[in-house]
Amino acid sequence: MEETPRSGPAPRGTVTQRAIERIKAMIGEGLLEPGQRLPTERDLAAQLGISRSSVREAIRALTVLGVLEARHGSGIYVTALEAGDLLETFGVVADLSRGPRLVELLEVRRILESTATALAAARITPEQLAVVAEHVAAMNATDDPEEILAHDLAFHRAIAAAAGNGTLAAILEGLSSRTFRARVRRGHQEEGAFARTRREHAAIHRALAARDPEAARAAAAAHVGEVEEWLRARAGT
Repeated sequence: MEETPRSGPAPRGTVTQRAIERIKAMIGEGLLEPGQRLPTERDLAAQLGISRSSVREAIRALTVLGVLEARHGSGIYVTALEAGDLLETFGVVADLSRGPRLVELLEVRRILESTATALAAARITPEQLAVVAEHVAAMNATDDPEEILAHDLAFHRAIAAAAGNGTLAAILEGLSSRTFRARVRRGHQEEGAFARTRREHAAIHRALAARDPEAARAAAAAHVGEVEEWLRARAGT
């Protein structure tokens, strides 16, 4: 199928990239709403003036990105467009990065996590604070690395949730996957950093309990920054 000539400058990139951008534009302009079923592949190709094969590839790409989802026997739908779904692939970058790139990701995490912790100090509910305290106590009660890792993840996830910003929490989730933390922590904990981690978590918890955003920000930055500096020294950056 030949493309229909259009006025104005042609978009850059491949035909598939143009199809991706046009479908994204339809969603951004409200022509396709979250949860809405897409037109058939044939109809969408005709509507966009793009070949069916390019539309098919665009749909596949947007499905991988969490923008679209295929429902067996029903068709292709726009997802709920939740931040967690759209940023899910972000975690792959953290899981596969090494050396200087891994240090860069720790730097980003330090910046964002300190901000999230400051927000949490201002917004955390008594129930959310109790969950954070439970994970602090659980980490203090064990020397098992796997249990410590599990509670470390849950501790930071609870704080991110308490910050009240779903997009920020989703980004931090990508930067804090179990695989990512295990890789960073493995060597770090072998150097006897369990006690330091417990102290730093306790400091963060105290700042949250005091509802002190600046103290919470500083405690979180110091916590992530300590690991960042250790990793920076290992990477020679």
